[in-house]
Amino acid sequence: MERRRDVYQALADQIRRDIIHLVAGKPMTPNAIAGHFDVSRQAVSNHLQVLTECGLIVAVQKGRERYYEVRLDALVEVVSWIEQQRQTWTARFDKMDKLLKSGTEEQS
Repeated sequence: MERRRDVYQALADQIRRDIIHLVAGKPMTPNAIAGHFDVSRQAVSNHLQVLTECGLIVAVQKGRERYYEVRLDALVEVVSWIEQQRQTWTARFDKMDKLLKSGTEEQS
């Protein structure tokens, strides 16, 4: 299935992050997932659709039941972006720290 939604869009919602965390432990049916949330089953279904469309979860048919499983490959993009940001901000804070220390030393 081609990704039609953005991973960042999916991760922006707390319920979707909670669903990912929930099914990361074990594959679950939509009803089992919905039982963990204080929202309608239709709302959970919509969240599952978003997560499926961006590739974070996949529905696997097992007999008459459909189970959702996590596919964390889609998070590689997010992890890469976070690492880039971490490196950029670490460099900036290190530079600011050096400037602040050099200013303090000049005043002593």
